[in-house]
Amino acid sequence: MTGMALYEDYLYARISDDELATEKGVTRQLRDGRDLSARRGGHIAGEFSDNDIAALRGAPRPDFDRLMAAVAAPNPTGVQRRIVCVHTSRLWRNRVERAHGIDTLGKLGIIILCTNGPELDLRTASGRMIAGMLGETDTGESEVKAERVYDAAKERAEEGRANGAVLYGWSRIYEYDRRGKTAGKVIGFRDEEKHAEADVVRWIVDELLAGKSLAAVRDDLNRRRVPAPGAGHRRKRRAKGQAEDGSRWGKTSVKKLAIRPANIGLRIYHRGRPDEALIPAAWPKIVDPDKHDRVVALLTDPSRTIERPGSRQHLLTWGVGECGVCGAHLRVAMRGNSRHGRRQQLYVCEAKGCVGRNLAAVDRYVEHQMVALMRRPDVADLLSGSSAKAAEALTRVTTLRARLTQAANDYADGHIESAQLRIITGRLKPQLQEAEAEAKAHRPSPHLELVMATVGDLAEQRWKSLDLNQRRAVMQAFGVRVVVRPMQRRGPGFDPASVRFLPRSADVAVTAPVTD
Repeated sequence: MTGMALYEDYLYARISDDELATEKGVTRQLRDGRDLSARRGGHIAGEFSDNDIAALRGAPRPDFDRLMAAVAAPNPTGVQRRIVCVHTSRLWRNRVERAHGIDTLGKLGIIILCTNGPELDLRTASGRMIAGMLGETDTGESEVKAERVYDAAKERAEEGRANGAVLYGWSRIYEYDRRGKTAGKVIGFRDEEKHAEADVVRWIVDELLAGKSLAAVRDDLNRRRVPAPGAGHRRKRRAKGQAEDGSRWGKTSVKKLAIRPANIGLRIYHRGRPDEALIPAAWPKIVDPDKHDRVVALLTDPSRTIERPGSRQHLLTWGVGECGVCGAHLRVAMRGNSRHGRRQQLYVCEAKGCVGRNLAAVDRYVEHQMVALMRRPDVADLLSGSSAKAAEALTRVTTLRARLTQAANDYADGHIESAQLRIITGRLKPQLQEAEAEAKAHRPSPHLELVMATVGDLAEQRWKSLDLNQRRAVMQAFGVRVVVRPMQRRGPGFDPASVRFLPRSADVAVTAPVTD
């Protein structure tokens, strides 16, 4: 530090909103702070800035915390310390934080020097009083502004207009007063379909309903270099693996785009709050409502997290194939004598290894059965599902869940013992799982277009043209379960009697020739 400096200055800058992360505001504040410090005999000991962080709600401000730690550090030289900022509103916006800050800085003997406001000596009672009065004004202004923003957002919601930037799939058309676009004032806006982007959204929905996985759709979009939503805009943070310009798609962005209510002309009001609601939007629909309902059902099905469709490598694992002994899922494992080259892939019980069967032979058998099923003349009737049966099963699900909850409450209140709770839970949970499975089995398939394109006389050729995820989608549309049971006979070869092929209903059992 030079001998001429009278003060040790710590510069602080903050901007509440900088969506594009340009940092122009904090850069300007720091520049003005340097100029004022030099004019007022200061030496800059540190510069701190929090960009795109609002202070009214007490959001974490990493550099503000570092500033407070710096001015509280030991001061062996005894030089007077100052905080230089554009205004006290940059330091505090809420009452709790301000009271704590004024008290702390007052005890440290800090002076606040503002480039656009007064100098406040917090060593004195009057300095602390004025800082508090200014701060209360700042908080009041913020709260009044927040009320205006809330009222405006509510009005936009009631009108069905967007609250924020235009969504992917639409373009924004601004409306001006009579002076026109060049000299007039914006008096409103409307969102219209942006055909290129809307086509991408529709393509995503169609591909997912055709049995493609989120990962496959993502890879196709990136391979074709289709710009992702927000591409070209600067952001403070990017998802892991995202390109700097935001041009790459991820599985999450594909899913969010496919299931958002905006696609069918609905907007969410007060997302995540108790009064959250879907209300009609002013923008046009870009996705058929029936397709939207089916893709939402597909992507929000809890079983997707179990079945892991994006990483599927085998036809029957995780959700279609079952162990005929304990009911567990099937997985694939290598078995046999590697010394003599006899190791082979088997479907085995995932839980206990109860059963094991040659993967290729089981797949051939299942494919023969599927082709026979897809050739049936009444195939359309097998795909429709039963809304009445689904509703009945869902009613049982709701009732059983309520009984389990009541049992838990009774135990918590001391009305029943732990042994009684175990008995109740042990009896009700299997019933609940059975009701949930039945409700799912009778729900119409979200992949109807894909399935209907594969049935008929050309079923075998069409089945062979499908990828693994699409074949699974067709099987699930028919509610197919494949149960592998222990072998009844000994010896080599594949025994079809040990594999049960079970479509949705018992009256649709099929037979097909089997080749070893």
